[in-house]
Amino acid sequence: MNDRSLLRPSDAMRVALVGLKTRTTRALLSALGITIGIASMVAVLGLSESSKSDLIASLDRLGTNLLVVQAGGGIGFGSGTLVETAEAMVSRIGPVESVAAVGSVEANVFRTDLVPTTRSGGLSVKVASPTLLDTLGGSMAEGRFLDDSGSALPVVVVGSVAADRLGIAGFDGSAMLWVEDRWFGVLGVMDSLELAGDLDRSVLMTEATATTIFGYQGIPESLYIRSQPEFIDSVIEVLPATADPENPDQVQVARPTDALEARAAAEGAFTALFLGLGLVALLVGGVGVANVMVISVLERRGEIGLRRALGATRRHVAIQFLGEALILATIGGIAGVALGVGVTAAYSALRGWTTLVPAIAIWGGLGASLLIGAIAGLYPARRAARMAPTEALRSA
Repeated sequence: MNDRSLLRPSDAMRVALVGLKTRTTRALLSALGITIGIASMVAVLGLSESSKSDLIASLDRLGTNLLVVQAGGGIGFGSGTLVETAEAMVSRIGPVESVAAVGSVEANVFRTDLVPTTRSGGLSVKVASPTLLDTLGGSMAEGRFLDDSGSALPVVVVGSVAADRLGIAGFDGSAMLWVEDRWFGVLGVMDSLELAGDLDRSVLMTEATATTIFGYQGIPESLYIRSQPEFIDSVIEVLPATADPENPDQVQVARPTDALEARAAAEGAFTALFLGLGLVALLVGGVGVANVMVISVLERRGEIGLRRALGATRRHVAIQFLGEALILATIGGIAGVALGVGVTAAYSALRGWTTLVPAIAIWGGLGASLLIGAIAGLYPARRAARMAPTEALRSA
């Protein structure tokens, strides 16, 4: 008998589909394992790309050229403090585009002067330069920011978290706060500052106001600096000695966006971990397909013997069972890709991200499912093909 297969691809597909239709529930359940594995891998890659895109957009919007200078602990000197002239000296550095100083005032903030317990805990009173908002790339949710008129009027600007805790809602310009022992008018409420979260929990006033009312000494605790991006490393090198020439070792320089970049690196590590878990789930799904196909071969020995007796070659039988495994894997792969894309889109919409699913996740997922299906169906197909017709018919 000629063992060369004359079975056309369309005939092989039709024969494989007939075999699966007779056991629809079992087939779908076996494909479910591959669906879960592919969905996991697609969702992990999609969410990783979507999150990374959002992070890159934040970095582009906020800029990576923001630096923060603070007093630190020098060698053997304990905790240091910045000098009063630090802001002016740093502003003289050539590549520095803007500088804003922030200091502190020991004062309590109340919503009313009648019930002291209405003070919201965890809030602080800060002294801010009028250039602070522009330097940080922030914006006002309502009202306006402090100006540089030099006036000592009792007015403040409130951070986003502080506004919530103090119950300042529906800002109309008439809100008042009781700061220590007098009323202050609220000029506005800031949007959340991504690169200076501590200021979200603060009430800000000008240096003139803090000096006149609270005796502020003009010594900042932090300097926020915008530098030309191409000179950022050079500026970092000279900042300590410029901010405090006598004790440069007591000056700390940080770049807030480093935390965002570190978060991206951490997310990359978790992406690799979850991809590994998805691959394990895919392999488990492949084992499930192989198991189902082996059982199918044992249950269908009579069918195999009859086909061989009617002229089907070993290759015909092998193609039939291998085709069934590939169809199961394809169904699982398509369903997995669709599920993974759906999960990515839903979660991205919930987080406000742009949904991005890389092409490699889609085509790689389909390719991986076909590869797993081929490997899973190879042994059952060879076993069915090697079955002798007389032995198969005897067991029918």
